Amino acid sequence: MEIKKHLFAWITICSLITLPVFNFGYCQSKDEGLTICRIKYSGGGDWYSDPSSLPNLLKFISENTNVKVTNTEARVSLSDENLFSYPYLYLTGHGNIRFSEREVIRLRTYLLGGGFLHADDNYGMDESFRREMKRVFPNKDWVELPFDHPLYNVFYKFPDGLPKIHEHDEKPPQGLGLFEDDRLILFYTYETDLGDGWEDTEVHNDPIEKHIAALKMGTNIFLYAFVQ
Repeated sequence: MEIKKHLFAWITICSLITLPVFNFGYCQSKDEGLTICRIKYSGGGDWYSDPSSLPNLLKFISENTNVKVTNTEARVSLSDENLFSYPYLYLTGHGNIRFSEREVIRLRTYLLGGGFLHADDNYGMDESFRREMKRVFPNKDWVELPFDHPLYNVFYKFPDGLPKIHEHDEKPPQGLGLFEDDRLILFYTYETDLGDGWEDTEVHNDPIEKHIAALKMGTNIFLYAFVQ
């Protein structure tokens, strides 16, 4: 679905969210806005990595769309009572990810109840992340999104799929999804490292074109999560 900038209003986003599991009270206040909530997890991975990434992405979304967003990220563990206040979760890191049995159940309930998770491979988390997601959804398999999928076209055009931001193992970037019926409940950006591209430009010595491409892709993911 093609989304025109002048039609993408804050009130539209809130009206599209009709998921009874969640507590979307904050959507009703024009003084606040949508945000991205970073998952705090145990196991040895640096869940807090790329600290400037999400604030920069939220700023880019605010400046380039009509969607009202906050200027700071939220942070929550899967066991926190207010998990269901956040319709958009983000997970990244370099090391080992480990969920408790309760967190596995909570994440499954969250995603099946209407929530969305974007997981961004920051190199080193792939093996443990796939292992933990198999605990969450034993019967679901990863599906690579075709390049003509609406997520790659919802706002900015990405005819070749995910942009390659950082080199890991000389593999092409992959956008992998888990679905519940036709709804994308989890999007895993593998072998691209979008979060590094969202960081302050002086953190990574990348061309500005990669920085902008990463921010545009992040905007697409964010918007698609709410309008699919």
